[in-house]
Parts: sequence; C-alpha cells; structure tokens
Amino acid sequence: MSEELKNSPIEDFDWEAFEKGDTQGEKSREELEKTYDKSMGSFKDHEVTEGTVISINKREVVVNIGAKSDGIIPYNEFRYNPDLKVGDTVEVYVESQEDRKGQLVLSHKKARASKSWERVNQALANDEVIKGYIKCRTKGGMIVDVFGIEAFLPGSQIDVKPIRDYDVFVGKTMEFKVVKINQEFKNVVVSHKALIEAELEQQRKEIISHLEKGQVLEGTVKNITPYGVFIDLGGVDGLIHITDLSWGRVNNPADIVQPDQKLNVVILDFDEEKKRIALGLKQLQPHPWDKLDPNLKVGDRVKGKVVVMTDYGAFVEIAPGVEGLIHVSEMSWSQHLRSAQDFMKVGDEVEAQILTLDREERKMSLGIKQLKPDPWENIEEKYPVGSKHTAKVRNFTNFGVFVELEEGVDGLIHISDLSWTKKIKHPSEFTQIGADIDVMVLEIDKENRRLSLSHKQLEENPWDVFETIFKVGSIHEGTITEMLDKGAVISLPYGVEGFATPKHLVKEDGTQAKKDEKLPFKVIEFNKDAKRIILSHSRIFEDKQKDENRKAHKGNKREEEPMINNTIEKTTLGDISQLAELKAKLEKGEQK
Repeated sequence: MSEELKNSPIEDFDWEAFEKGDTQGEKSREELEKTYDKSMGSFKDHEVTEGTVISINKREVVVNIGAKSDGIIPYNEFRYNPDLKVGDTVEVYVESQEDRKGQLVLSHKKARASKSWERVNQALANDEVIKGYIKCRTKGGMIVDVFGIEAFLPGSQIDVKPIRDYDVFVGKTMEFKVVKINQEFKNVVVSHKALIEAELEQQRKEIISHLEKGQVLEGTVKNITPYGVFIDLGGVDGLIHITDLSWGRVNNPADIVQPDQKLNVVILDFDEEKKRIALGLKQLQPHPWDKLDPNLKVGDRVKGKVVVMTDYGAFVEIAPGVEGLIHVSEMSWSQHLRSAQDFMKVGDEVEAQILTLDREERKMSLGIKQLKPDPWENIEEKYPVGSKHTAKVRNFTNFGVFVELEEGVDGLIHISDLSWTKKIKHPSEFTQIGADIDVMVLEIDKENRRLSLSHKQLEENPWDVFETIFKVGSIHEGTITEMLDKGAVISLPYGVEGFATPKHLVKEDGTQAKKDEKLPFKVIEFNKDAKRIILSHSRIFEDKQKDENRKAHKGNKREEEPMINNTIEKTTLGDISQLAELKAKLEKGEQK
C-alpha cells in the first residue's frame, strides 16, 4: 500500500463513533443486522418449517433451513421415503435453534406427526395415493408408517394374490390408499390391494372383451379350494371346478395341481356382467371312454378299484376316467335288503362282470354275484320238498318269518307253521332275528325265488292224539291265562289251549271266573282241522243239575203214574211255570 494511500483520510470513517468506542458506523450496523436476520430465516423454536436437503449419508441427513448453520436429522426418520435425494424440500420441526455445541436441532419425524392426522383425513377424503413404510409384522397384517402415524395394513389388503411370506414386505416403502379411519381411537387402515385392483379392473375389462368359448389360455394357479382351482389369466381370475380338473374322480384338487403352477386351460363359459369365467383342464385331454378297449363287451370280466360308495351301490373305476356301477342288488344272490357297505369299501380292488355297456351314453353296469353260481339253478336237488334244514332268521312280518338257508336262498315260515299248539300273534313271541331255526321245505317257487317252509312239520301232528284225549264231554283241569272281551284263553294239559265264552265262565255261586284261576272245564267242541277246543266251566254243574232233576223227575213219575188223571186238575199255575222253565233249559242245553 502506498504511503499516500496510508496517509489519506477515510471519508466515510465515523470519528465520532470511534471516539465513543464504536468501531462500526450506524449504517454498517443496520446492514449487518439485516443480513443476519435474513440468514436466520423467519422461524422460531418449536415450529414447523421447510428446509432443503444438502447432504445424505447412511446415518444422517443434513438439512438447510436458511439459518446460520445446518441441522442434522437421523436418516431413520426418512425410512418411509427411499427416494430422498439432495435438493429435496422437507418439513422439519425446530426443536432448538442452538444446542450446547451451537448446533441447530431439527426433527423430521415431529414435523410429520404435527400434521399427520390432518393429512391422513385429507388422503381418505380425496382418495389420494400416499406412501408408507412397512415397519413390522403383526397379527393379521403389517404396521405401516404413514405421515408418522402407525397404520394397519391387513394381510388381505397387501396384494390381490394370496401372500405366503409376509416378512418379505418388512422394510419396504409402498404406495397405499387410506380405506378406513376410526376418529375416536385414532386408528387408520390402509390398502395396497385397492391400488392394484383399480389397475386390474381396466385390464380385466380388456381381457374379458377378447374372450371366446373354447379359447385356450395359459394361466397360473392362484388359489386351491376344496371345490376347485382359481387361475390367474393375467389380470382376471377364472375357476376350474373340481369336476373339470380330470376325467377321473378328484377328491382333492391339490392332488392335480400345485400353487403357482403354470398350465393351459380352455374357456368353457364366461359372464361379462358378473365377471365369472368357467375354465376346464380335462377338456384338453381326450375322453377316457374314447380310448376304452373296443373289444370289451357285455359278459366280460373286468378288474377295478372302488372310488365311491353309496347306499344303493359302488362306483368302480376300471380305467382312468371310466367307471361302472355295481348296484347293491348285483352284489349278492340274496334278496333281503342290505347296504352296499356290507360288501365293500372305497379303495377295494374288485373283479366284476359287465352287465350293460353303453359307449354313447358312457355308462356301464357291473355285477359281482354273477361270478358265483346261482343257487337257484339246482334248487330242487339241494332243497327238495320234505327235506329238513337249519336256517337263520332274517326278518319278521305280521304273517310270518323270513329266513335264509344260504346266501341267495330265502324262505318264509308262515306264522301258522311255527307251532302245532301255541296260538302265536307275532313271530317275535316264538324266535328272534339272527337266531337259527330248523325248517322243513313245503313248497318251491323257483320263478319268484322263494321257499315255503315249516317249523312245526318237523314234529308229528299232536292233534291226532289230542282228538282221543279231549273228546267232547270230557272234563279237564285248566288255568285261565288271558281274559278277552269275547272270553278267556285256558291253558290245558300237554301245552294245549282252549277257549271259553263269558257265559261259560260263570261259577256255581254265580260269580265270574277270573284270570289265573284253576278250574275244571268240560270240552263242548273239538275241531282238529281248525285246532280249536271250546270249553265250559258252568256246563259241568249245569249238566249235573240236569241229571239230578231228570232222575228225580223219573222217580216221581213212577209213583204218580196211576193217579195221573186224578192229579192233573190239582196242578197249579206255579207248577206249570216251573216245568216250562225246566223244559226251556233242557232244550237250550241240548242246542248248545
């Protein structure tokens, strides 16, 4: 610097201020204050303002808000925004303009939180797409950081496809829509699926507009259910019903396809309004009936596996997709009712004979009883009339007992052929189902495949003997076993039963006989063919009285005979009445 310059006075120097100790002029002070105020910006502690990102590293983000120094914010407060870069404008909360180290203290998290509830409500009202950071898993879904608020993302709202691994989403930033807000509990529910569905809806309309029946498309297995498989056709879903997966029977669709498997399917039908698409997989394969051995015919024997059981029969698969029905009536020669489950079960390997075969209708009926000889072919030789056998009781009716001599050979024992002596009202009084019973063949009905049998014929007819024992007029001791409206059943010796009407149950003292009383009875009727014995207790003392009266009358007649003419006139009206009554009794007794 030149000497002249050194010694030249400074025109603008304020000597007055210098003398007062002020090294700056008034004007310079004002300019410096303005510059400082401008550099500090218009913000205060505990307020939200905007700043510019000037530096980013893995640990922190440096933000300039126009102050004399920049603020440092932890990087994890920006995890929700992986696209953050230098130059971005962000909101910050001024915690302190200067800490102990003279550093400006800022918080992005608090800035977001201060306005988050307002922003969330606006996003719901305006149907906005917002960004959120998935923090962690929780029961039923995920926790998402949205504007500093922890929102809930249900598992069903993550994607249109079923999610198998939720953990792959943790730590990701994704776009969402706010779908529900609980103002009372400050709960927020968001959805990512809603964004995808909106995009897919347009794709779906485009795809459906180009669909045609019979069209073959490639799809991906999206979901497997007990009733079918949902296929993703690239933006639109279709369903393969379980019956359209395979020509054979399918118990579980998972046996045919696997999740995420790619396969070709054919469009069977679709509904543009309801957006339903019916798909088929088996239709891409030739029908098994078309490949069935052309030489197979009725009468041939085939082997197969029981795939379905019903009460009326069993379906047997003799080739993949080719089934035949064995009706329960074709499982045994027996005619009494039985369930198909008594003969076989699902999974059994069976051999059967083809009974009917309709290739056009693709139907086949089978039989297994035909593999055994028909027992009725030589029925006369094995069970001739008069032969004796042991059978098993199978069923009861009011008129008799159905028995089985062997499988397929049934017979009926009429209730009247069970016993010679006992009057049976129902077969259950005589035997029980499942019991063995000895029988004799009475008649063979080969056409209707039925035998008439008898149990009592195994013994001689005791009524031939009873005819000599229970003669009319003979007296036997009996016990009243049952009282009926029309009379009483009386048990007689040798296991025989008789019957007495009420008027024949009057005792000598005029009272009526009662059940369980043991009294003498006179046989007044015996019918061997009808196996009927009619008894009377009152007839015993009535006949005795008649005999006494008859004897007395004969004695009086001998003594008075010479004097008849002399005594007629002396006969009173009372004597005439007594004779008339006695005559009536005698006549009545003789008629009976």
